[in-house]
Amino acid sequence: MKLTDSIVYTGVNDTAITLFEGQYPVEKGMAYNSYVILDEKIAVMDTVEASFTHEWLDNLSKAMGKKSPDYLIVQHMEPDHSANIKSFMDTYPKAKIVGNAKTFTMISQFYGESYEDRRIVVANGDTLSLGEHELTFIFAPMVHWPEVMMTYDSRDKVLFSADGFGKFGTVDADEEWEAESARYYFGIVGKYGAQVQAVLKKAAELEIEKILPLHGPMLMGNLPHFIGLYDKWSSYTPEKEGVVIAYTSVYGGTKAAVLSLAEKLKAKGAPEVILHDLAREDLSYAVSDAFRYSKLVLATTTYNGTIFPFMSHFIDALTERGFQNRTVGLIENGTWASLAAKKMKDKLSLCKNLTFCENTVTLKSALSAESAKSLEALSDELTAEYDKKEADDMTALFKIGYGLYVVTCNDGEKDNGLIVNTVSQLTSQPNRVSVTVNKANYSHHIIKNTKKLNVCTLTTEAPFELFKSFGFRSGRSCDKFENIYAKRSANGLYYLTKCINSYMSLEVEQYVDLGSHGMFICRVSEAKVISNAETMTYSYYHANVKPKPQTENKQGYVCKICGYVYEGDELPADFVCPICKHGAEDFEKI
Repeated sequence: MKLTDSIVYTGVNDTAITLFEGQYPVEKGMAYNSYVILDEKIAVMDTVEASFTHEWLDNLSKAMGKKSPDYLIVQHMEPDHSANIKSFMDTYPKAKIVGNAKTFTMISQFYGESYEDRRIVVANGDTLSLGEHELTFIFAPMVHWPEVMMTYDSRDKVLFSADGFGKFGTVDADEEWEAESARYYFGIVGKYGAQVQAVLKKAAELEIEKILPLHGPMLMGNLPHFIGLYDKWSSYTPEKEGVVIAYTSVYGGTKAAVLSLAEKLKAKGAPEVILHDLAREDLSYAVSDAFRYSKLVLATTTYNGTIFPFMSHFIDALTERGFQNRTVGLIENGTWASLAAKKMKDKLSLCKNLTFCENTVTLKSALSAESAKSLEALSDELTAEYDKKEADDMTALFKIGYGLYVVTCNDGEKDNGLIVNTVSQLTSQPNRVSVTVNKANYSHHIIKNTKKLNVCTLTTEAPFELFKSFGFRSGRSCDKFENIYAKRSANGLYYLTKCINSYMSLEVEQYVDLGSHGMFICRVSEAKVISNAETMTYSYYHANVKPKPQTENKQGYVCKICGYVYEGDELPADFVCPICKHGAEDFEKI
């Protein structure tokens, strides 16, 4: 790959690697970059990882033709860049190595060679002429090893940046540069912000048109954008406004609070809200986002008198990388002793210039009316400077043109059924239908096990009693088909014979976990039209079938789904309707 008329890319892509440096997941592989500068004298910029010796030497041979290199410039001694020094020197016995004093100390340590008679030791600011190309060596100690140096080519205005401006992923990985470059920077270089700032000041004096790093794509345009990001990252200045919530949750109470906070933050104008489950995601993603965004919320449980291990590791990763200049909110959970907030704050005392929110949320196992107030106050504090927007009105979902259906199933001994409004045709060739069911329903458990169900499409003739029978009670504790007119279809399951206009028998082919619900993607094994009566829609049900709640002279909250009235001054955040099983978010104040 020619980058200029005289600079050729000779690196390799590693698509087999899964963990870089034994710890960072790299789903799109890794690039080990090397370059050849063709002039009166030929210089090779760095080698590649040990597994790619012959591929790399082939690349060099193709780039140089029948010529041989004069110099191998070693900018960085990590083995993913230096592993083939000996192979190179053996292949090209007349070539010399260019490096600084620390470089040659490490060559001896790693490979047991000194190359006393074949080395050129350079100092910071020294130059090397190749002919038209004059190279200047810019020392960059601790970015991120002490021997690191960068090289500036004044002829083509190219900065060979060593590990600076590197990125996870192969050279041709189809993804944006910013996220994976930030994860690379904060994971590997992030501790050394002051040293990066020093190098950026040196670079500011140079006319640079291309940046060629040792990992990831070559930066050939829009350089102010990339340099600007490095300036922000290395000065610990937030790249973006937004709130990162990093959490651990043992039995779901902390997670429920985190999800509630996230919705509140979005409703109150937070530009972005990012969640990281520290027990289920690689730490590097959360670390990167914590440094990129302006605010961080930590939520965890008290565990063995301290904090949950994954949260402890996360905070350690922040402190060792110099986390600073951020606003931090805390949520703690403790069934009998709440110590997590204090422990988190103690660990963060090593960080500079952190502003802690005044409102700390303390959970006693799960959200309560009291802790919900604290959560509201924390959301207000975190969004104080953002333009407020009106809270989302979730009744907008009621305007979607849902139909209403009775879904039937059988656990092997007993028939069961429920009301759903989430049936959709996905494809026509072949016919595929999706049915989404709340995991809390017993029918979800049955269908997941048996992989078969019937869907009956309700008509406007369906009375409220039918909805009560199938929608407001559990099939575990009652016979839902008592006094219901039904027959069995070919698959052995019931379908209704009244108040429906059609039914389908379905076989589950795929299951999709959607959090609170599960989606069953099904093949249609049988389909029958029963009548031409009008299908009942969700809006028709609310307007004409569901009884209006009797709320005269009552104070409290009414369920928007079934009309159940909760009497009291304040609805608990974790309240569940005893009739339809919907949560507090589906209640409105009377």
